[in-house]
Amino acid sequence: MRYASITDRLAHLGSGKWTVHLKAREMMAKGVPVIELTIGEPDIMPDTALMDEADRAMRAGRIRYSNGRGEPSVVAALTEKYRQRRADVTERNILCFPGTQTALFAVMLGLVEGGDAVLVGDPLYATYEGVIAATGAKMVPVPLRPENRFHLQAQDLEEAVTPECRVLLLNTPHNPTGATLSREEIAAIGEVCRRHDLWIVCDEVYEKIIFDGAFASPFDLAELADRTIVVSSISKSHAAPGFRSGWAVGPEEFCDRLLAVSETMLFGGQPFIADMTAKAVSGDFDTAERMRASYIRRTNLILDHLAGHGALKPMRPEAGMFLLIDVSATGLDGEAFAARLLEEKQVAVMPGASFGVQAAGFIRLSLTVADEVLSEAADRIAVFADGLEAAEGKQQWAS
Repeated sequence: MRYASITDRLAHLGSGKWTVHLKAREMMAKGVPVIELTIGEPDIMPDTALMDEADRAMRAGRIRYSNGRGEPSVVAALTEKYRQRRADVTERNILCFPGTQTALFAVMLGLVEGGDAVLVGDPLYATYEGVIAATGAKMVPVPLRPENRFHLQAQDLEEAVTPECRVLLLNTPHNPTGATLSREEIAAIGEVCRRHDLWIVCDEVYEKIIFDGAFASPFDLAELADRTIVVSSISKSHAAPGFRSGWAVGPEEFCDRLLAVSETMLFGGQPFIADMTAKAVSGDFDTAERMRASYIRRTNLILDHLAGHGALKPMRPEAGMFLLIDVSATGLDGEAFAARLLEEKQVAVMPGASFGVQAAGFIRLSLTVADEVLSEAADRIAVFADGLEAAEGKQQWAS
């Protein structure tokens, strides 16, 4: 039987990047007490007022068909949210989707196709490569260097641009590194995009979880407004990933043209979740601040526990819910380190190679577990790394 080429393009870009995570889940199902630090799933519940609103709306009959742009309640709330950032935003700048991933898929489908190329920083969120490949376009990685705190540099972007490039897929605050671009850095990046007539698609799901400093976005710069599309959701900001509620915000013409794509894919989300999302977006909830405080505390906890273990070089994140550790000095790359750590110490982390070439020597830890669990995991990681060093030392002595 014959299949569409998209199945070949995505054949190795799905769950393959999550091999360690899936292996850990298999072990846990068999009763092995694994400490899971692989995925970014908040360890607190959404505010009860949001769940109450979803329940109220559902019981009030808000379970019927919606429309392609989004329910009036959430479109109005999102319009007001983004109007706080840019006064010219109207409801025609908004499209609603079930989560950031779907928004990103639809947006990319509306911007590129076979023969085009999309620039994206490396390391990158694990699904970006698949989202780009699904359209038939080619991904062009731009190195995010550890010596620059993984901040995208305008010069590196300039050097990576090819005639086929149509889009820069930007992520700030960044997953997996936590790097958060400043307004000045974004302006410099934006100038490259203007010069080469590139769209900027900016994934801003960690907007509310910045540890220090201010959030900045190309959406907020007047000179970039006509080429910037923001995708985001309530998954991280309101600890509600399972509700699958996200959106895209961009120029009116873009949204009008993409509306038919959205309608063909989905023809609307669940109205009761839209009402909950409207309450989340327009309300004053402390969920993100509580997460932010706990992730800062847990970052410091890991740094304290790994201090003095020279083969491990943790990098302090600037935002988000993850922390990278450079393990290359252990003699293992991130993939081998993560695989052996799971087998020998029952700690599951993500190998950096799941996020690109530039992170191959790293592992990524989630900060979304209780402090005492994270402390135990950090201690096991330290013991494992020390054992590798000791084994290497014995081998050198024997030789």
